Amino acid sequence: MAEKVVLAYSGGLDTSVAVKWIKEKYGMDIIAVTADVGAEKDLEAARQKALKVGAIKAVVVDARETFVNEFVFPALQADAIYQGVYPLATALSRPLIARLLVEVARQEGATAVAHGCTGKGNDQVRFDVVTAALGPDLAVIAPAREWGMTREETIAYARRSRIPVPVTVASPYSVDINLWGRSIECGVLEDPWTAPPEDIYIWTVSPGDAPDKPQYVEIGFEKGLPVSLNRKRLGGVKLIEQLTRLAGANGVGRIDHIEDRLVGIKSREIYEAPAATVLFAAHKALEAMTLSREQMRFKQNVAEEYASLIYNGLWFSSFHRDLRAYVQSTQRYVTGTVRVRLFKGNCTVVGRKSPFSLYQHKLATYDVGDQFDQSASPGFIQLYGLPVRVQSQVQPETKDIG
Repeated sequence: MAEKVVLAYSGGLDTSVAVKWIKEKYGMDIIAVTADVGAEKDLEAARQKALKVGAIKAVVVDARETFVNEFVFPALQADAIYQGVYPLATALSRPLIARLLVEVARQEGATAVAHGCTGKGNDQVRFDVVTAALGPDLAVIAPAREWGMTREETIAYARRSRIPVPVTVASPYSVDINLWGRSIECGVLEDPWTAPPEDIYIWTVSPGDAPDKPQYVEIGFEKGLPVSLNRKRLGGVKLIEQLTRLAGANGVGRIDHIEDRLVGIKSREIYEAPAATVLFAAHKALEAMTLSREQMRFKQNVAEEYASLIYNGLWFSSFHRDLRAYVQSTQRYVTGTVRVRLFKGNCTVVGRKSPFSLYQHKLATYDVGDQFDQSASPGFIQLYGLPVRVQSQVQPETKDIG
């Protein structure tokens, strides 16, 4: 009896070719696993396609709720945005999919897991590291990393093998989709001087074609988690889906980014993330109202570390558990409502309120009702500036110091 391998199957070019290639190269039986993380495709068709191209079994796992509640929302609470730009949509789905591969491998008695990642990208690291953490006894097979074919050669291989694929040499984009965002790369996008063709965008209208009237949305949060949209309470999946449509219709959520990959190269990545763009802006605005200055300062450092560990495939690590504990503590009072204006590609916070607000009108106002004791300021400044005065007396600045 042939050994079994569990393959992360998307139905795209690389994973479709991988089914036949693994069978030819390793003589293993392939069990295809397709995780539904909101990819907006006919997943039953993908399952049937996996069987057609040679898998002995194909399963689809509805992981949308798990994806949002266990991966996306914790990242949102952490304000995890890689290099200040990328909302980590693809990166967040990989540890979940890898965990599913290990779980199915245990159920099916498989000795290996497989994925369609290349040797130049970040996803290979994410899949391999998660497998090492959760299933260290399992081998990892990465056909696209091993076969050495160019994208054009892979397409030609698929044609020779009569494997239907959703790309052509003329339209060679590699697209990954989940609830949190779309990523598009390859083809003309590899030239960072070339403007992205309009036809690569699916979720967002061109900002110039967006409505001429602003649209306002209100997002309710409880302990840092979005729970309502326009005063209607919604589950995480529905909230993200509805906000994606609202923000996308106003041209919000397009990202064109030169990104530093973990493997040491820079790449040009295009993302669509309407809901993520709005929710991150709203969440940060609410934190600014409910966290102290010291909490905000330190949390910014944590956010950068959190984003990096997600990007670098370290979700299932002690480091993540430690950072997650701190993030959860900071969210105790991040409760309230944020109003956002969507207009021609721009997302602007225009209102926020919270029962735990640290903003006090009686202290901030310059008008009637001002309760700030300005007479205390000279003494405060005297003490605050004391180290500067002492140092300037003992160590006077010289002109040659810039």
